[in-house]
Amino acid sequence: MENRENSKLYDLEQRTLVFARNTRNYLKKLPKTLLNMDDVKQVLRSSGSVGANYIEANESLSKKDFLMRVKICRKEAKESVYWFNLIENPNNELQKECLKLMQESKELMMIFGSIIRKLEN
Repeated sequence: MENRENSKLYDLEQRTLVFARNTRNYLKKLPKTLLNMDDVKQVLRSSGSVGANYIEANESLSKKDFLMRVKICRKEAKESVYWFNLIENPNNELQKECLKLMQESKELMMIFGSIIRKLEN
């Protein structure tokens, strides 16, 4: 059983990196409208910040610092969902891609929320 569980472990640093890369690939496909420009910049920052803060959390010197960084990760994932909702998608394919990224943002929020709950109890 333990081998099966170990094979299912997913490196969260890698997952957040993939999320940031996938977000960037999606953003490249969007039309450069005046409205999208600001939203794109915001989601670009927040999606990258999730992983950057998780790396910082793993390098933290104390449990309190780790917890603070993980809370920032959750906040940035939540913020990403907000910005994804504001981006104008001109076609169905891009809309589907956006929905997948929003789902990943929400899953990351839940993962970080779970870590927070475990550390706070």
